[in-house]
Amino acid sequence: MRFLTRSLTGLLLLALTLAILGAAAMVLGGAIRASLEPRGPGRPAAERVVAANVVTVTPGTVTPILTAYGKVEARRTLDLRARQAGRVIWVAESFRNGLSVAADEVLVQLDPAPAEEAVAMAQADLAEARAAEGQSRTDVLLARDDLAAAEAQLALRRQALDRQRQIAERGAGSSQAVETAELALSAAEQAVLSRRQALAQAEAAVNRADVALTRAGIALAEAERALAETEIRAGLAGRVDGVTLLPGALVSANELVGRIIDTAALDIAVRLSTAQFALLVGPDGALVPATVALGPQNLTGRLDRAAPAVAEGQTGRLVYVALDASPAAQALLQPGDFVEVRIDEPALSDVARLPALAVGRNGTVLALGPEDRLQEVAVEVLRRQGDDVLIRVGALAGREVVQERSALLGEGIRIRPIRPEAADLVPLSPERRAELVALVEADDRMPEEIKARLLQDLQADTVPAATLDRLEARMGG
Repeated sequence: MRFLTRSLTGLLLLALTLAILGAAAMVLGGAIRASLEPRGPGRPAAERVVAANVVTVTPGTVTPILTAYGKVEARRTLDLRARQAGRVIWVAESFRNGLSVAADEVLVQLDPAPAEEAVAMAQADLAEARAAEGQSRTDVLLARDDLAAAEAQLALRRQALDRQRQIAERGAGSSQAVETAELALSAAEQAVLSRRQALAQAEAAVNRADVALTRAGIALAEAERALAETEIRAGLAGRVDGVTLLPGALVSANELVGRIIDTAALDIAVRLSTAQFALLVGPDGALVPATVALGPQNLTGRLDRAAPAVAEGQTGRLVYVALDASPAAQALLQPGDFVEVRIDEPALSDVARLPALAVGRNGTVLALGPEDRLQEVAVEVLRRQGDDVLIRVGALAGREVVQERSALLGEGIRIRPIRPEAADLVPLSPERRAELVALVEADDRMPEEIKARLLQDLQADTVPAATLDRLEARMGG
């Protein structure tokens, strides 16, 4: 009896097990068939709306800024050289590298003894030439008096000859007396000729004395100039560089003893590409009078001139910026410095400034259309200014465009526009906050400090729009 009861119980349990397995097989088969069958009409998926910052395109007049780099150069640099050889006996305290000197200030004194001796010799030669010139003029006066006396003697001899001839014509005289008078007249004429020759020689001596006096004066002037050149003076005001002189040093003629740089007149040599240079040329072919600013130094200048030729091995164009004279420029800049310059280009009209990320690689922007859907519109990019671009507005005037394009945005996508007046803080519903908190906590690749800051931001009633955009981008990726 017990055996029969146990047998019936086992059969019952076996039948129940087979029934359960059969039901499970039927459910599994139905699920497989349902997955293989084509889906019928179901509930449509909800359209995803992405938040995006938008900005209104407003036409206006914008002055583009051309950024380049240049080298500071001194407009005036003076090399100081010794005009003659000598020994240095004195050096000014201000004649040291880095110090400033005034124009015409005495910087170096060479030993003046040889030059002083040369001046004394030239003065003596000049005095001797003056004495010789005075003596020659006296000789001229004496020669003239001598000539006047000889001419008077000639006149008397001529009168005596005429008298003897008259006497001879009356038969009272003799031919011998006439001949004697003629010989005396000839001797007087010879004497006059000799005196004239002596006068000519005396006048020539005066001319030679004048030439000698002039030469002596020139020699004295040269000696005095050589004496003055024993002092080396500053030809202009500026700062000193390249000085190695000490008292007692010997210098040779034309030796470089230092350099003076006029730091009040500085230029910046800026090399531009040909395309950049074309933006700064007016209709007449001359450079526009553009204003120039220097990087962090807050210095100003003006576009002054362009180099007349391109140096060998160089390209583009070299332009020069004349800095406005100011104590700050002298203190902050030195020749040889490399600086950043920002040149104001001619103003452009009917343009707008947009973030560079607003323009795609194909030269289009995403404009907001009906029902907040995006439309791709081609634009003309005029300039790229750092992180911004300048575009021609045209038909985009007054329309809103996306500030930053991303992979989630494209033609026909519906967005939730975030305008500048509401771009700071965005309110969150409790469900949305919980979803974002779970997303942050589940992200294992996010650094802990960033995760902690995001979780702290999400606990507030309103969340910064930038934080929300980053989190939504992660959800979309």
